[in-house]
Amino acid sequence: MIRHARLPLLLLSLSLCFAATAAKAPRPNILYFYVDDMGWGAIGPNGQAARKAQGLPHVLTPNLDRLAAEGVNFTRSYGCTVCSPARSSQQTGFHQGHTFADRNDPNNAKKAIRADDVTMGDALAKAGYVTGYWGKWGYGGSKSQPDPEIENVQTLPTSHGYRHVVAELHHVRAHTFYQPTLWTAPAKAGAPGGLELVLNSLANHRGKSAYPDFPALQNHADYPATAYCDDVYSFAALDFVRQQARNYNQTGQPFFGLLAVQVPHAPFDEIEQLPEWDRAYRNHPNFSELSAQAKQWAAMVTRLDAHFGNILQALEDPNGDGDRSDSVTENTLVIFQSDNGGPQHPARNEFAANGGLSGSKGGINEGGIRIPTIMRWPARITRQSALKAGSSSDRVIDVTDLLPTFCELAGVATPVGIDGVSLAPTLTGSGVQKQRAFLIHESGKGQSIIRGKDKLIRARKGTGLTLFDLEADPAEANDLTVAHPALVKELETLLLGERVAEPRGFANTYHHWTGTDGAKTSDAANWSDYEYANAGVSYMSESGAPKSSWNAVMENAGSGNARAVVDQDTEFLGLEIRGGNKGNAKQSLTVSKNVRLAGRNEIRLSAGASLELRDGTVASLRWIEIKSGAMLSGSGDVNASLHNQGTVSVINGLTVTSDYQELDNATLRVRLTPQSNAPVKVGGAARLAGSLDLRFVKGFRPQSGSKITLLKAKSLSGKFSNKRDQFRAAGNRFQIGYTATSVILTVL
Repeated sequence: MIRHARLPLLLLSLSLCFAATAAKAPRPNILYFYVDDMGWGAIGPNGQAARKAQGLPHVLTPNLDRLAAEGVNFTRSYGCTVCSPARSSQQTGFHQGHTFADRNDPNNAKKAIRADDVTMGDALAKAGYVTGYWGKWGYGGSKSQPDPEIENVQTLPTSHGYRHVVAELHHVRAHTFYQPTLWTAPAKAGAPGGLELVLNSLANHRGKSAYPDFPALQNHADYPATAYCDDVYSFAALDFVRQQARNYNQTGQPFFGLLAVQVPHAPFDEIEQLPEWDRAYRNHPNFSELSAQAKQWAAMVTRLDAHFGNILQALEDPNGDGDRSDSVTENTLVIFQSDNGGPQHPARNEFAANGGLSGSKGGINEGGIRIPTIMRWPARITRQSALKAGSSSDRVIDVTDLLPTFCELAGVATPVGIDGVSLAPTLTGSGVQKQRAFLIHESGKGQSIIRGKDKLIRARKGTGLTLFDLEADPAEANDLTVAHPALVKELETLLLGERVAEPRGFANTYHHWTGTDGAKTSDAANWSDYEYANAGVSYMSESGAPKSSWNAVMENAGSGNARAVVDQDTEFLGLEIRGGNKGNAKQSLTVSKNVRLAGRNEIRLSAGASLELRDGTVASLRWIEIKSGAMLSGSGDVNASLHNQGTVSVINGLTVTSDYQELDNATLRVRLTPQSNAPVKVGGAARLAGSLDLRFVKGFRPQSGSKITLLKAKSLSGKFSNKRDQFRAAGNRFQIGYTATSVILTVL
């Protein structure tokens, strides 16, 4: 009998609390422009401005140029290799080794996003945002042009938090810009999945009358009866932004809109059905010399840029009266991004739209996965962070980072175990920026891992390995595998551990704890099984004891405190431990001596949780996170970065192999003995900000004038918040002192 995971497991964690650190920053409106197949070099700062200066053919994007001038251009931003995985990774925060859609599988439309997956729409709707999605969604509907049907309600945008929708539900149906119908929400009562089909017509959208200067749309007799779908998507987004910006000024309720257009994906020639389709290029140098496809591609991009300009103008002047005192631009985060690199075609080559990077869409080289990305948020970026207006940043970021970033900015918990890393501290200039060790991508042609400047590519089915130094060789021209065999082996091991070589359709699974007080984690009977099924078809199932592909939640479901025991080495993808909703019931997990508990992506202790080490080890390739109201206690090893917002209570000694990061409200509690010598050892950087609490074994009273080394690290920054750097305990007063690498107590 299948014991289903509670539906959806991770959504429950979103409703528990608002993150204390994120609440300090204003909750921004979020406007996300997401384009299809636009290469890294197709925007001004990545190559088009230089081409213009050299008198070469260049694409006209004045509004994106302005966005870059007022924001930040991320030059090492990554998407996916093709369309369907890109949207799955974007929405769920999982890379292609863990998300259900790891390539353009024809069946993705039926199953790519599960009810258990927490998307951007889910998270921001839960946070109180008004949400909208317009454009290519790609999941949930059939591909029939005349009469598409809903095939899986679980995977629809309306099932994942999006309230206002005009979308295409099958990516093959989006291989034209003149679909006869589009799916919309809100819908009439009883509509399957909360969506209904409407004719693809400009008459269905009011925004066309807002800005009469938009090229060739205002009541033009030659405009097609079936609209160019990206016009419809853009006008729907425009309507939403104008309305929600006015609402924001009146109520303070923020909004999130994602405009996921089909441009500049093929077909290209359909642009010529629009009146005055090439008007912007009539006086453009060299335009007449371009191929027909290059002309069409450029016109598509520039038309889309004009739509972006209208929407950005709506942020600045929501009611269109010319008075910008009601502007919401200041506190709106605007993001522009492509899903993947540019495909191989004449237009891309004639405009150098991949910016000299090797490879193209569908491949794992930089030209297939590196994407243009611009972010603008005047209230925070460029004013309160280290980022400057008009600058470029070489920080490595990924499409999976957007979901956790939005969660932190909105003040809700990030789904446990996802691959993305929140960029909120970088964007706001406050808090601690978590670091990723490496970045993973997968395609039908191979897989890659990027760690710093090093990139290893593994050909499909492991037939070959190539290593590149992206800092010295961004074009991936010089293979370094022979010169660095140890590095190649290390990176390959990490890459395969991310499940990129699994069969098509492999994904993480969701599980919850069902064990009673004192139960063991190794017993499969103490965990829920998982099944993903739809319309009588079971796509995947998972049972047994924990595995490294599990995202699991251990929550106290009773009314009294409960404990579980890690009795043998156990690994998850992500594990969250939290107290129960009934009163103040606590949930503790004990790691036995010489036993290792690992969460490959993370282990999170939420409010009411306690993780006790009895000379055991807790590990992660990324971090162990202790939230407010949670505790890590005992003695043993933490083989990960340790982020403390709650309490770390050290009994006999704790070794942290990587960094130790404290937030302001954290506590470090240390029990001292006569034998204490640096009971807290940190192999990386230690950043202090919380309070120090000292405890002593019975009968131990250190002598006046003696010194005790409390903490040693590779480097030390910050300090404890104790008043006058002192602490009183056991009849003694201690002065807390700091060096570049140590915390030293002096008995006064």
